[in-house]
Amino acid sequence: MTRSIRGSRRAALLLSGMAAATALLATGCGAGQVAETANKEPSIQGVNVQTSDNAYKVRGLHLEYPGTEGFAAGANAGVNTVIYNDTREPVTVTVTTDSAREIVLVGATGSPNPSATASPSESPSESATPSGSGSPSASPSESASPSPSAPAGEPARIEIPALSYVQLTVAGGRHLQLVGLNEKLLAGQQVNLTFDFGNGRTISTPAPVGVPLTPAAPPSPIIHREGDLGKEGGAEGGHG
Repeated sequence: MTRSIRGSRRAALLLSGMAAATALLATGCGAGQVAETANKEPSIQGVNVQTSDNAYKVRGLHLEYPGTEGFAAGANAGVNTVIYNDTREPVTVTVTTDSAREIVLVGATGSPNPSATASPSESPSESATPSGSGSPSASPSESASPSPSAPAGEPARIEIPALSYVQLTVAGGRHLQLVGLNEKLLAGQQVNLTFDFGNGRTISTPAPVGVPLTPAAPPSPIIHREGDLGKEGGAEGGHG
């Protein structure tokens, strides 16, 4: 009787020891291994740079994707970036480049072309008068004349409040734009930009041209219809 009890106790101890060893092996296999997702690069493009004291940071700096044909020489290119001010004082950053004729800030509220904002307010008063029927047709031509010569913009000077940031994206409207590229650019190539925060704090960095985040769709295969094949066979049979 005592032998059977001792045997059952030994079996229970062996089973519990095997379970503990299995658990340790399982945790040991997982320990020290990096998850597959940790090795993946984020889908956000661009260059991340900062000043030597980490007071100012530029994140996600890149030009918009120009398509397979790229940017032609003399063309304009939008720039995407987020600029951080981690100090307790507001700062005005000036952006310059030697890769284009100039760089401007476009899409700023109200500041790019104040004359364009004034023209819509005048047009309703003129259209209200019966004799001013010809004036609305003249005002669109006047507002459209400046657009072909140069994009509505201002010098690339950006004010950033203390402990804040400014997001400049082509999709969001307000962004930096290179005007008159010096040479043709393809996806993956780069331009030179300099961010001057004052007091000798500058960031000079290349900004890459964006690339598509998803691969292009494969070309569709050529599909022959059964009717077309029958016609081809009938034509061949007719010749025979």
